[in-house]
Amino acid sequence: MNENQISYDIRGAVFKVFNAFGPGLLESVYEAVLTHELRKQGYHVLNQVAVPVVYEDVKLDVGFRLDMLVNNSVIVEIK
Repeated sequence: MNENQISYDIRGAVFKVFNAFGPGLLESVYEAVLTHELRKQGYHVLNQVAVPVVYEDVKLDVGFRLDMLVNNSVIVEIK
């Protein structure tokens, strides 16, 4: 499956979750429900994936994290 199809399905899941809950909840709630919805559709979803930052050959622990990584190819940042 290519990134275009994955992102299409993600957008559909986002609209479904948003229509069910509306605005105003914490990101963590939307993340949990969206993860559930995407897993129901058969996607592999990782949450809060640490991303290393390397500067001049030094790995810095700055705490950057992806909200979601879907099928190891599409990044989702929830705002």
